[in-house]
Amino acid sequence: MGTIKTTNIEPIANNGTVTLGSSGDQFTLATGAKSSFLYPAFEAYLGGSGGQAVSDNTVTLVQANTEVYDTDSAYDTSTYRFTPQTAGKYFVYGSIQYEAGSNDDLIEDYLYFKLNGSNILETQTDFSNVKIRLHHVNGSMVVDMNGSSDYVELYARINTSSGSGQLLESNTQYKRATHFGAYRIIGA
Repeated sequence: MGTIKTTNIEPIANNGTVTLGSSGDQFTLATGAKSSFLYPAFEAYLGGSGGQAVSDNTVTLVQANTEVYDTDSAYDTSTYRFTPQTAGKYFVYGSIQYEAGSNDDLIEDYLYFKLNGSNILETQTDFSNVKIRLHHVNGSMVVDMNGSSDYVELYARINTSSGSGQLLESNTQYKRATHFGAYRIIGA
């Protein structure tokens, strides 16, 4: 078995194909090396104590302020925005734990993804016939991002019959219940 050291591999003809291995072959990256796919990637959650208070029936930016990882420093914990700087299709996911002020107060809850400030996904759960206090909403989708200025954010909305609600933070009981993440699945 030999070692090939080079800085560039190109096909013989322009726009040609370079093939590595045969069907069934496996390639292993060295420790510390990273593939260009699945990066950039991040996950962050709503940390701290007390959760995030939200006004009733108001679309609110989720303040996922504690990073689990951020491979390329593409997530901003002050604006709660993912700006990957690398073009491609990204799998974006989020989860929100809602709590109304008391039992039987939760009427509806929503999860939104916004690309550059515009809705690209809205999910809703309606409890108007059987109101509850706590609910957990998940959402995911594939988003095409240009890599230079596109950004994606997670938003929430809670509608209660009395008062306002909150998004639950990471604590011993809920463990990152409200979180937001993304990773590249296909290059540009």
